[in-house]
Amino acid sequence: MAQQPTVPLADLVRPTRAAPFWVSLLLVPVAWVGATQGGWTVALLPVLTWFLFSALDALFGHDTSNADPQTDAQHLFWYRAITLIWAPVQFCLLFSLIWYVPQAEHLGTAERIGLFFGVGVITGTIGINYSHELMHQKNKTERWMADILLAMVLYSHFRSEHLLVHHRYVGTPKDAVTARYNEGFHRFYPRVLWQSLRSAFMAEKQMLARKGLPWHHRSNPFVRYWALQGGMLALALMLGGWSGLVLFLIQAGTAIWQLELVNYIEHYGLTRAHLGDGKYEHVKPRHSWNADHRVSNWLLINLQRHSDHHFKPDRRFPVLQTYSEDDAPQLPYGYPVMTMAAMMPPLWRRIMNPRVRRWRKTYYPEITDWSAYNRAENPMPR
Repeated sequence: MAQQPTVPLADLVRPTRAAPFWVSLLLVPVAWVGATQGGWTVALLPVLTWFLFSALDALFGHDTSNADPQTDAQHLFWYRAITLIWAPVQFCLLFSLIWYVPQAEHLGTAERIGLFFGVGVITGTIGINYSHELMHQKNKTERWMADILLAMVLYSHFRSEHLLVHHRYVGTPKDAVTARYNEGFHRFYPRVLWQSLRSAFMAEKQMLARKGLPWHHRSNPFVRYWALQGGMLALALMLGGWSGLVLFLIQAGTAIWQLELVNYIEHYGLTRAHLGDGKYEHVKPRHSWNADHRVSNWLLINLQRHSDHHFKPDRRFPVLQTYSEDDAPQLPYGYPVMTMAAMMPPLWRRIMNPRVRRWRKTYYPEITDWSAYNRAENPMPR
């Protein structure tokens, strides 16, 4: 299991301990450098988030320390604060750029597209990730912040899909987001775009049906999702005209692609045992890939400690635990490197397929035929 807590509460509550997780704010001025200077500076956002953080991970290594998972939320103020302020920060950044860039004569078409590709890296890597943290909380304000962040990338259904489907069915054929063994990202991506939307809508529809309500009832969160997304599109059109609307769509598409890249690597090839009658074993740390690379976890607020997130979904990010290789499969690199590798399926398979096969032998040595486990349409054999 997870290692014993090694971070004393007195250290955990210090603002200086939380400060590295605020690194995402440094990307805001970088976006404006690209907007005002143009040229090669429009590439700074993806370069920094992918390559700089990969290099820093290699330099600073792993963080194997754990905070006490029972730490009360009142002691985590400085950690929670960054997730709470990010929605207004991102809103101001995104829509101020949508207003500024279409009228910036020094920026050519390619520079504008490149800049908003980089903005999409921010809204996907940071914005959707923070919305993921917020949607798991019981506080209504935090959940609303999650909805606002997701509306900015036109992916509001992610909340329903993640909470009602993914956490329940992760590691099973019923979960579209669990990437199958040997399924390349370029096959996974179009499949998950459609299946996750459908499964999210059906989950909400079924919940309403159990209450005797039709799917179009005003309590269906999809009503709120569509209203928020429509508002974001209208605001982009009002501030930036048709050019601003196109730029908004570019950043949204990039953000969605970034999210699904992360979804792809988090559970690739990992499965839960089928117990019969449509039931599966409980989710354990072994059913998600773990990565405790220090610097990329600062940027991603410990998202890479994903094994613990699925094991205990109600834990806030500062107290997520890391695990040894005996209890959870380990990614060889942090998400920045792994997402780039996922875009090259032959490289990805060379890195990950041997690890999946080793995982199978370690945790399910009794299973010799994995063919049914690899097909999304078939339940796993007992």
